[in-house]
Amino acid sequence: MEKLLLIILLVLFPLSGNAKDAKSIIKNAIDKYRGETSYSEVEMIIHRKSWQRSMVMKVWTKGLDNSLVRIISPKKDAGSGNLLKDDKMWSYTPKINRVIKIPSSMSNQSWMGSDFSNNDIARADDIIDHYVHKLLKEEIKGDHTIFHIESTPTEEAPVVWGKEVLQIRDDDVILEHAFYDQDGELIKKLSTLEIKEFSGRAIPAIQRMQKTDSEGEWTEIRIHVADYSVKIPTRTFTLTNLRNPR
Repeated sequence: MEKLLLIILLVLFPLSGNAKDAKSIIKNAIDKYRGETSYSEVEMIIHRKSWQRSMVMKVWTKGLDNSLVRIISPKKDAGSGNLLKDDKMWSYTPKINRVIKIPSSMSNQSWMGSDFSNNDIARADDIIDHYVHKLLKEEIKGDHTIFHIESTPTEEAPVVWGKEVLQIRDDDVILEHAFYDQDGELIKKLSTLEIKEFSGRAIPAIQRMQKTDSEGEWTEIRIHVADYSVKIPTRTFTLTNLRNPR
């Protein structure tokens, strides 16, 4: 009788804050943002105290393991790109007509001079499998519930962060993603500034990455076009296509 009562209570009043629930919230948010397949046209704006520049890119993704980013402007960077396939990343620079594999030692280096690292671009799903997740609290804002989740890497996780803290809305939109070092100091934060609907789903349309030690400097990602119904052939995610786009 006591076991039956416990089961009934768990069904009616499920425990909040457990790792499984927090992990599923993060996974659903990442799945929604990437979709099974997607094509997008994205503008990246790099803002510094004395200058600002922007790039326009086309991005193709398939699941969590395949993505291709190709820069189309400005002219001097056009044709450059990155390919992610099965946890491996390559870059292509048309000026030297060379494909280079990005070693793990360069994973935390800046991507194209921005506040995003190679790892930010390549390993969006690392947080799902290599972290332990804890639901810190639920917060009501307007018509939505906001989940605050702390993600701590396992001992063998191939990451540099001491922890990551996310704020995710109840419709699977990531509002904020903060990165902390091993001493618990906030290093950088990705904030959603605008949400739009593409292909019937609400996603972050403008996000800003900013480092805590670089006041007045930031990088924004602005999505202008996003299609989640597109069919993408497997040959898209190949080194041949990275070098010679079809």
